[in-house]
Amino acid sequence: MADGDVYFEFVQVGQQMRVAAIDAATGIEVIVITPVSASKHQMQQMGLAKLRKRLGAPTVQPEAPKRLF
Repeated sequence: MADGDVYFEFVQVGQQMRVAAIDAATGIEVIVITPVSASKHQMQQMGLAKLRKRLGAPTVQPEAPKRLF
């Protein structure tokens, strides 16, 4: 998955977008529902994050804030 291709499918359902993210190597598919007002990039990022989680790929964790005291 790290360097593999991911296919995206977008289907509008009312005021929501159904986004399928499919790993080309394994055929594993995940679905996310987003508002149609989200950008295509945002929709793809949500689908990709869910797909990575499903495949067990490491996710990027934001750095924890440092304590001042």
